[in-house]
Amino acid sequence: MNKVVKKEFFSEKVVRLVVEAPLIARARKAGNFVILRVGEKGERIPLTIASADAEKGTIDLVAQVVGVSTSKLAELEPGDYITDLVGPLGKPTHIEKVGTILAAGGGVGVAPLLPIVEAFKKAGNRVITVLAARSKDLIILEDQMRQWSDELIVMTDDGSHGRQGLVTAGMEEILQREKVDECIVIGPAIMMKFAALLTEKYKVPTQASLNSIMVDGTGMCGACRVSVGGKTRFTCVDGPEFDAHHIDFDEMLMRLGGYREEEREALERYHLQHKLVEK
Repeated sequence: MNKVVKKEFFSEKVVRLVVEAPLIARARKAGNFVILRVGEKGERIPLTIASADAEKGTIDLVAQVVGVSTSKLAELEPGDYITDLVGPLGKPTHIEKVGTILAAGGGVGVAPLLPIVEAFKKAGNRVITVLAARSKDLIILEDQMRQWSDELIVMTDDGSHGRQGLVTAGMEEILQREKVDECIVIGPAIMMKFAALLTEKYKVPTQASLNSIMVDGTGMCGACRVSVGGKTRFTCVDGPEFDAHHIDFDEMLMRLGGYREEEREALERYHLQHKLVEK
């Protein structure tokens, strides 16, 4: 089991946990993820490693509370233990000096984007980062991103912070004004779809880190399969990053919504049980 040593909420529904995992902290690279379980009968959920401290032997995990499993995770306090934690999993981001990198993150996708931005900057690239969310209170890790970015643009749907507009508006401003050599996008699937359509128009190579449904993390179950260039790929072992211009995002969006009703019902039962316990 892995102990939680620190906890903070970025917003009402987004939590950061610092977890003891010395072997993972030493081995992890930008783009890697873990799969964890809270409770003996808990669901296995994948989370990208937002950062790691090899000396302290800890990793940072950022999760958005959307269902029962993430609710249980967010309820853990310092001193509590995560039942199972395995990683690092997936292929790390290919990092090299290419010139100018455009990094775009939406919502909690900013967390896995942070180590990638840091790695590209350390490799000698010029890095321009665009962060986006619905409102100011959902923008996370802005200061940390600013530290590793040559330029940072913040977009919010309601204009409560930075500039008003979608992530693609901030991206297109950069693409129109200067040559971008490579783009990396991480966020909700619908956001990555339209970001990919935009960069394809400007002929900029683009990688997207996918958040498909995942179970075992070893390529055996097939739950995380996606179509890339007309071929089936498994996010857990072939990814999580793929050429964004070849991903079938419509198929992925359909698969992501496959258990939405069951997830809603499970969350309602969980909240009802909590109310009964509190009484």
